[in-house]
Amino acid sequence: MALSGTIGAVVLESGAEAPAVAFARCLVGGLLLAAWCATRGWLRPAALRSGLTPRDLTLAVLGGVLLVGNWVLLFASYALSSISISTVIYHTQPLLLVGLAAALLGERITSSHLVRAIVAFAGVALISLGAQGSGGEPVGIAGVALALAAAVLYAGASLIAKQLAHIRPHLLAAIQCSVGAVLLAPALAYTPLPSDTGGLLWLVLLGSVHTAVMYVLMYASIGKLPTGTVALVSYLYPVVAVVVDVLAYDHRITLVEGIGMVSVLAAAMTPRGSRTRRVREPRGAVSRDSDRCGTRTRAHR
Repeated sequence: MALSGTIGAVVLESGAEAPAVAFARCLVGGLLLAAWCATRGWLRPAALRSGLTPRDLTLAVLGGVLLVGNWVLLFASYALSSISISTVIYHTQPLLLVGLAAALLGERITSSHLVRAIVAFAGVALISLGAQGSGGEPVGIAGVALALAAAVLYAGASLIAKQLAHIRPHLLAAIQCSVGAVLLAPALAYTPLPSDTGGLLWLVLLGSVHTAVMYVLMYASIGKLPTGTVALVSYLYPVVAVVVDVLAYDHRITLVEGIGMVSVLAAAMTPRGSRTRRVREPRGAVSRDSDRCGTRTRAHR
């Protein structure tokens, strides 16, 4: 989660446009994750045939489209607002996931979720009104909108991942990164990769450390930790992002913006022991929504 909080800085330092950054993350991260799966024997034809049906593959591809779209929008929002603002607003996605589950899976929304959603989006409004850029000018609403749109897409990818809890998360991530690399490759004609070595190295770092290595670390730890602990530790992500933004990019948090940030993060935090009452439970559903950086890190195997 601490590594996740530095993703925004890596994206900005690369100097590349959002589609190129997302392509590099998909390509490098996907290849390394596929290599990891191969060393575990998960890519053997027999293993794939027994554990991956045509329906699973279709859902995995659709989830990959949503996941990669979410990355592009989030990366684009960094330059239009700031790392800290985009990251905190992005954390409305657990509440958006509840709304999507209610609309598509028939899950019941409790009064607690409604109150938390109101508090969170009031916080987003405060951030939009009170946040300032490095020159003291108000932060553009476009950055806020892109971060919210990224959260919606990520919630959709998480909802799909709930239907694929029986697939190994490393394999699912490798499939989705492969989908992203194919989808984003044509965009390089308009948003090319950096021409300088420094920019390329930042993207290699993003794909290797902030994607492949980070996913392996997360998936190795999730099954060993209580869900409440995982949810709590995940808040290192926005906290580190805010610290990096303040220290490295001289972002000054106004009082109104700070209140908005606290509101969003407090509302998005799931109280221990709370559960949403379900009308019907999809096969393979997980006990908690996905984490901030992968699609299935709440899944317990």
